[in-house]
Amino acid sequence: MNQFFARKPLSLLLEEMKGENRLRRILGPVTLTSLGVGAIIGTGIFVLTGIAAHDKSGPAIILSFVAAGIACVFAALCYAEFASMVPVAGSAYTYAYATMGEFFAWIIGWDLILEYAVGSATVAHGWSHYFQDFIGIFGLKIPLIFRKAPMDFDPALGHFVATGSYFDLPAIIITIIITFILIKGIQESANFNATMVGIKVAIVLLVIGVGIFFINPDNWSNFAPFGYGGLTFFGKTVWGQEAMDGAPLGMLAGAAMIFFAYIGFDSVSTHAEEAKNPRKDVPIGIIASLLICTVLYILVAGVLTGMVPYNQINIDAPVSDAFNKVGLTWAQFVISLGALAGITSVLLVMMLSQPRVMLAMARDGLVPPSVFGAIHEKFRTPWKSTIITGIFVGILAGFLPLRVLAELVNIGTLFAFVVVCTAVLIMRRKHPEAERPFKAPFFPLTPILGIITCSVLMFSLPLENWYRLFGWLAIGMLIYFFYGRKHSVMHKMIQSGEIK
Repeated sequence: MNQFFARKPLSLLLEEMKGENRLRRILGPVTLTSLGVGAIIGTGIFVLTGIAAHDKSGPAIILSFVAAGIACVFAALCYAEFASMVPVAGSAYTYAYATMGEFFAWIIGWDLILEYAVGSATVAHGWSHYFQDFIGIFGLKIPLIFRKAPMDFDPALGHFVATGSYFDLPAIIITIIITFILIKGIQESANFNATMVGIKVAIVLLVIGVGIFFINPDNWSNFAPFGYGGLTFFGKTVWGQEAMDGAPLGMLAGAAMIFFAYIGFDSVSTHAEEAKNPRKDVPIGIIASLLICTVLYILVAGVLTGMVPYNQINIDAPVSDAFNKVGLTWAQFVISLGALAGITSVLLVMMLSQPRVMLAMARDGLVPPSVFGAIHEKFRTPWKSTIITGIFVGILAGFLPLRVLAELVNIGTLFAFVVVCTAVLIMRRKHPEAERPFKAPFFPLTPILGIITCSVLMFSLPLENWYRLFGWLAIGMLIYFFYGRKHSVMHKMIQSGEIK
């Protein structure tokens, strides 16, 4: 039991920064902000906005983005405080280890694998949809058997249906390409991301600047067709409407779904070990990227639902199709190209973050260090875990539908945010003397509100997502008890008497 709740000392975390087995410090505040924007803007704007507006909230998707953004602000401030204190790889996993002990650290680390790996698969799906939309402009089509996942969930019928495809080939191909870029090095990855971010921000501004002239206010007349609720408690609706399959509907339900759109600012913290001045630059990157993207999200959601009635939005390529519906066929080419660039950068940052979490867990002996802790001698990247991540993401992207993946990622991410906010409360009480270059303001209100708002969004997701989360965590606990607990560095230190 001592091992389960043994906390990793801050001194030990900082000691890990010494030696050769660490990552290169080459990222500044602008690059970190670019990585954050790169991870945030993409599938959220170009894909999930359509699904959430069509299935969950209607034009009230605008308020859904506001609600999700508020929850993220509290979590972002807590992330920024920890990242400035402990500038090492691992993000929420590392923070949990320092405050709650090894067992909780393992749970959150395993949860982060769910967030980044399944999130990457979701993004690869979005890339595939826009790629097919893009080549369709030139009259090209991918054969049906290679076009999408073999099954999809139909909300109208309330069950899964066959699509006629074997697997999503474009999603698998882009995953392979990104994997090779990530192995090459962080500088190359950051440069590639910066280029993609520049393209997609320009396209998003184009969407807002042009689309605003084609808004029909009548499309907003039924602003919240599903209501403003959507809050459930383990499948029992507390506030709001229900779909045929019992899933919650309403503004809050939409916020829970599009919460995926905000995943990305937390990935900045996974790169703290590669930041030049992490105590200052990482908080800047986290907060700046979140604020920039929240404003853009709200504006795009308003334009999209104003241009097209919510029940006529194309869920696969909503933005480009909206411009096509109002006669701006030229914009379809530009938007689809920008969406491809935007979604590519999201996929890159998410697949970049996953191996960093595994690296931190490998340093602690919880997963095999020879595989997940291996740093390439030349490229200084965790190359083995990057390859494994690519294989795992490719399989998920090729065979599972978008709706299932998106909601699974959301509940995992919200859980991670709750843990980080809780960890800030614990750390302030246990180690008030620790140096905090950045402090979450209005303590303890900020972390408490973060816990409450993220918990509300978790309970606004369908019940099956809780089952999937518990199933995933159960698998992780088996791995911990049969491997991690026995090979843990903390376990060895307790046995030797270094830690009591």
